[in-house]
Amino acid sequence: MEGNTISLEENVPGGGGSMMTDQKKFTMLIVDDEIINREILKDLFEEYYEIETAADGREAVNKILEAPERYSAVLLDVIMPEMDGLEVLRRLRAKDLLSQVPVFLITAENTTERIREAYELGAMDVIGKPVVPYIVHRRVESVIELFEARKRLRSQVSWQKEKLLESALRIKELNQGMIEAMATAIEFRDVESGDHVQRIRNITECMLLNTKLGEGMSRQDIENIALASVMHDVGKIAIPDAILNKPGRLTAEEFEIMKNHAALGEQLLGSIPVLRQSRIYKYACDIARHHHERWDGRGYPDGLKGNEISIWTQIVSIADVYDALSCKRVYKDAFTRERVLEMIRDGECGAFSPQLLEAFFSVEEEISRMYESETLSL
Repeated sequence: MEGNTISLEENVPGGGGSMMTDQKKFTMLIVDDEIINREILKDLFEEYYEIETAADGREAVNKILEAPERYSAVLLDVIMPEMDGLEVLRRLRAKDLLSQVPVFLITAENTTERIREAYELGAMDVIGKPVVPYIVHRRVESVIELFEARKRLRSQVSWQKEKLLESALRIKELNQGMIEAMATAIEFRDVESGDHVQRIRNITECMLLNTKLGEGMSRQDIENIALASVMHDVGKIAIPDAILNKPGRLTAEEFEIMKNHAALGEQLLGSIPVLRQSRIYKYACDIARHHHERWDGRGYPDGLKGNEISIWTQIVSIADVYDALSCKRVYKDAFTRERVLEMIRDGECGAFSPQLLEAFFSVEEEISRMYESETLSL
């Protein structure tokens, strides 16, 4: 208990234009072990605030910890039994609550050391006893208005951030839908079911997530690569139907035309402005151009070899071969799983790095389950 009680020698002048009278009543917690001081402060502020009281620091801390968002301000005596005002500040500071609830220390001990310690602990203001009602009212009201404005601003920023995230998600979904629709349309033109591109995407994601090939990549990178993989054959849109859907073996001249789809795919992707701004663009261009390159350098269009071929493009290459061998096409029947694995292992349908083959076979059983419920014939 401090020696001085609060004096009501002045009244708060009416007609002060307080914004608090025009808004909802906020809640103030008055903490003092002297009942007369609590009643005087209550009488001073109850016109503007809902008032709660606490007779000591421990009771005050319990109330605030239970519902910190409830209080717009705390008027806190310093010298009290059980727990003094400075210890209350320490407890609230430890819980990072002083940035949410402004605390005003009310004390008759206006020593420099006491005031400095109060401010260092996080008190918003130190008010000396005996208080002058008009001055303390204006000081408290100004701070509360500032805190409430900050809360409204944080709420508005949070709302705007949420809306921006929603908009970004919608844009992402639209872009993804556009990419998948374009890839599926190409597959239909290639007399495919459209499920081919989705399987390539799933195989690519599976290998990056479940083997060492994806080490060091973020989940977002893996999702971007998997989405980019569906565009691997986008260049086929420029290949004549007579070649694209020829049931028999292509002639040397026809094969040269077919090979153009890799470079044409990269060019097509570069002509789509919205895609150039996407995070998948670099992956999509690389995959479209280089998914027919071979580890031994005998692929096309650039004759890349070894690690000159990006790991994601290598993955799409083996996924594309696996799917082509496993499914019926216009020019061939589907091979059995055993025969498919034999052909990939023996290099009958491309040259792949030992690291890629090891990773592929480590997850092939999981990949094969993607085909169990699929209708793989035309």
